[in-house]
Amino acid sequence: MSTTELTDQATSLLRFATAGSVDDGKSTLVGRLLHDSKSVLADQLEAVEHASRRRGQEAPDLALLTDGLRAEREQGITIDVAYRYFATPKRRFILADTPGHVQYTRNMVTGASTAELAVVLVDARNGVVEQTRRHAAVAALLRVPHVVLAVNKMDLVDYAEPVFAAIAEEFGAYAASLGVPDVTAIPISALAGDNVVEASATMDWYGGPTLLEHLETVPVGTDPEAEQARFPVQCVIRPQNEEHRDYRGYAGQLASGVLRVGDPVTVLPSGRTSTVSGIDVLGQEAELAYAPQSVTVRLADDIDVSRGDLIAGGTAPEATQDVSATVAHLNERPLRVGDRVLLKHTTRTVRAIVKDIPYAIDIDTLEQVPGPGSLEVNAIGHVVLRTAEPLALDDYRVNRHTGSFLLIDQADGTTLTAGMAGEAF
Repeated sequence: MSTTELTDQATSLLRFATAGSVDDGKSTLVGRLLHDSKSVLADQLEAVEHASRRRGQEAPDLALLTDGLRAEREQGITIDVAYRYFATPKRRFILADTPGHVQYTRNMVTGASTAELAVVLVDARNGVVEQTRRHAAVAALLRVPHVVLAVNKMDLVDYAEPVFAAIAEEFGAYAASLGVPDVTAIPISALAGDNVVEASATMDWYGGPTLLEHLETVPVGTDPEAEQARFPVQCVIRPQNEEHRDYRGYAGQLASGVLRVGDPVTVLPSGRTSTVSGIDVLGQEAELAYAPQSVTVRLADDIDVSRGDLIAGGTAPEATQDVSATVAHLNERPLRVGDRVLLKHTTRTVRAIVKDIPYAIDIDTLEQVPGPGSLEVNAIGHVVLRTAEPLALDDYRVNRHTGSFLLIDQADGTTLTAGMAGEAF
């Protein structure tokens, strides 16, 4: 199989996240998307209809298709990341419906961390608000390649084109200041179904795609040939039998790029160099492997390689014990200077200490607030860490896979912080 064929396979799956302020209609939009694309099973729809009748609603409340937790249903809000899987004839989708409350910014970080597209909802009556800018900033921070501005509830502003145009212009200017590379604005009514799956008959002034059409056609995935090869070693395979006594393979998932037999590589953090002598895919020898395949790699030289090491092709990152990164703090317990933590990067986990928190980022203004000393839950800031062992991290802006890490509580294994190597903006 060629890399072109693999790229075609990768683009058949789109991971995307939805975000917006409270009551902007995220869950209704997702429910409408699932319902109108025929992705809802009959028993699911029946359960939603029954729950809606119990709440005194005549029409099915499609928001219940994603607001699955009982507490959320009772409050009429989304308080957790709700994942949904659906497909159309053109593409498969993994959707993360994230909360709108400010105090759940960490949940959006979780939902958008692997997304290739973010749908940011805006209430047409309210326009771009503080939480809209916050969600755009988080999408920019996480390097989400594509952003859709869905201007919802157009039915409540009489489907007025000037209202949509003003919101799209304001949001587009803000997104451009963040360095967001691609923004598509779509006027919709999730409740009525306008421009979600079917084109709106009441907004003939809009000539662009519906939301689903855009989701089905937006270019996603990256050409593996355009990325540096990064292969975190998950385990070392040395069969204990006479027939394969000389076999030594390194198994894992290729995080990015392409590895070919004969390619020169560097093993990090040791810095030793070798050449790829063989690649095994599902027990069969192959000439090349590409992300995100799980494979076994063999090297020409008998060098010390163990779990947590990184086999890097192309220009290898520098292994260092001093890590400077932008982080989003996810835990109720504050992150403080002097804290001793575990740092998990790909398949490697090492001890680390928080040496400094030089500044926090005001996510609404993007201004740096110097010397906070600690980061509270949902806060985003910059930290300097010292690790017990060298790590090979790429800059997150270059490689989302090998530029990200987690900080973990040493005592109970709780995830504390999501980190992105390098500067945020």
